[in-house]
Parts: sequence; structure tokens; C-alpha cells
Amino acid sequence: MTNENKSNILTFFMNYDWYKKYLLPGFIAQSVLVAGGYGTGRELVEYFVQYGPTGGLMGMGLTAVLWAALFALSFEFARVFKAYDYRTFFEKLIGKGWVIYEASFIVLLFLIMGVVGAASGSILRDTFNLPPIIGSGIFLIMVAYLTYSGSKLIEIVMSWWSYLLYAVYFCLLFITITKFGGSISANFAADIVKPGWQMGGFKYAFYNIAVVSTILFSLNYIKTRREAIISGVVASLICIAPALMFHMVMSGFYPEVLGMEIPINGIVAKLGVKFLLAAWLITLFGTMIETGVGFFHSINERINSTLIAKRGTGMSNVARGAVGTVLAAIGLIISNFGLIALIAKGYGTISWIFFILQGVALCTIGVYKIYEHGRASK
Repeated sequence: MTNENKSNILTFFMNYDWYKKYLLPGFIAQSVLVAGGYGTGRELVEYFVQYGPTGGLMGMGLTAVLWAALFALSFEFARVFKAYDYRTFFEKLIGKGWVIYEASFIVLLFLIMGVVGAASGSILRDTFNLPPIIGSGIFLIMVAYLTYSGSKLIEIVMSWWSYLLYAVYFCLLFITITKFGGSISANFAADIVKPGWQMGGFKYAFYNIAVVSTILFSLNYIKTRREAIISGVVASLICIAPALMFHMVMSGFYPEVLGMEIPINGIVAKLGVKFLLAAWLITLFGTMIETGVGFFHSINERINSTLIAKRGTGMSNVARGAVGTVLAAIGLIISNFGLIALIAKGYGTISWIFFILQGVALCTIGVYKIYEHGRASK
């Protein structure tokens, strides 16, 4: 336990080394992942549920294993080379090829922000009948404030919102089991496994692997290889657990859920619990802010490391907030002018770039460089 900073009821967990080493990276990854990864449930239908309750479960198992390996290897590579921003990380990994990664990362960022920007306005409109500009305004203000405040506050906010998100997921699962437990059991007992579950799990794992770049700033607490491996495995479990709970919920409504455009809305309507949809949408709105903050903070950390290398001083808080605000505003503009579809056409290609640069390169060049570094250090 460390006692460097005074703590209170909102920040006490940051005084524990084990928390910062083993849980914090996973909570940050999960916070960034949820909004685009499985917030509405449609993503889980596309990659898992369509292969049957059991087939989807097997696909999730594959995703969890792939994430555990990639997270652990990424965390160890970052630790060994002290690469706590994505430019440094990929320069150490693939040299000048880091430029290709950055271009893909920025395209991905604006695609996700376009989707999140559009949803941020509609969520508060649909939940509280507020004009979309209010939701978008809150999104901009919170992104600006958190990126202005820097890493420490971001770590604390993402931790607490993760606790809230888990509480909402547990509540959803509990109510579903109470009312539709028989359907869940029957659908799993049917042991439905449709062809393609392996590719679903594989694509989902690499569809979301760019999240590693958004959590590099939090890995400086990890000091040993053992800690990196354990933290990576735990991060995988933290990220897959909400998806697993949601998959169990949707299995109670299989196969009808396959035709639901927004599964969470249809499921909550069938559950007949009015407060649940509002709680879910508010939580989802928060995760959208976290997704934006995670991506924008990674951009700030990349700029900051470059400035320190060139002039010896990094970004001011005002500059950090300004970058976050501008990027968020561009995302909102994209969402209003229909550019999402245009960008999305190239998204499959971008996903394969992430597979090559974060999967293949890390498992080959990365492993070799970690080995050579260890041998040279002896």
C-alpha cells in the first residue's frame, strides 16, 4: 500500500498498489470498450448470439483467451520498453510503421466518435425528452473537463463508472433470471452451436483490440513480468464479464432477439421494469463519455511524449482539454453530416490492420524484442 497522496471515500482504492497493477487497466479498458463493444446488444448479436446460446458462449470463450494473451503481451511490452503512449509503443514494435497504425487509429477514433456523438444526443432525448443538443453539450463539457484534468482523475472516474456499470448488468441479469430463467435454461440445454462461432469470436477480439492504446498510460504501475501477465489476464476477464452477463440475458429471448434492432430496448420492454431502461441508458451515456475520453487521452499522451522529447516540457492542462474538445466536436459534426457510412466502408480493412499490427506483429516481433531485451539485460 502506498501513502503518497491523501485519499477520501472516492479515491481510497488508488492508494493500493495491487489495485493499480491488477484491476485498474481492466476497468479502464472495459470503460472504453462498452459503448462501442456491447452497449446496445446489437454487437453481441452479430458476433455471438446469432451462433446460438451455446455457440455464442464458445465464441466469447475464444475472445477472452485471445484478449488475455494480447493484453498480457502488450502490458509486458509496454513495461519492458516503458512505452506508455501508442506512438512510443509502435515505434518500439514496428519502427516507422507506427505511422500506419496512427492513421488507422485516428480513422477508428472518428468512426467511433461519430456513432457516440449521434447517440449521446438521442439517449437523453429518448429518456428524458430533452433536446439532442443538451446531450451533445454534456458530452462535450465532460470530455473537455476530464481530458483537461489528466490521468489521475480519468483513472478514478473510469473506476467508479465501472462499478456502476457492473451493478446495472447484475440487476439486469437478476431480473431476467427471475422472470425468464426457464427460457435461459431451455435454450442452453438445447446446445445450439451454429457454424462460424470461431470467426465471430476471433473478429470481435480484434475488432476491439485497439482499446490497448487507450490504457497504456495506466500501465506505469506494473513493475514485473509476472504483474504484467496477471494484469493482462484479469483485464480480459473484466472486459468479457459484462458481455457474458448480457449474452445470458439475451439467451432468454433467443431466437427472437436476433431480429431486434436494439436488443436492450426490446428486452427491457419485455421485462416490464420501467426504471431499468433509464438506468441502463444513463449508464451507457456515461460510458460514451468514457470512450471519448479514453481515445482522446491517448492522443494527448502521444502528443505529450513527443513534446517532452523535443522541448523538455509536455502539454498544459488547457491544451489537453482543448484537444479533447476539438476532437469531440469533430465527432459530433461527423455524426450530423452522414460521414459515418463513408468511413465505415473501410472499417473492415482497418480491423485487419489492427490484427496485423497488434496481433501478428506483437506475437512475432514483440516476443522476439522482449526476449532480446531480457537477454541483453543479463
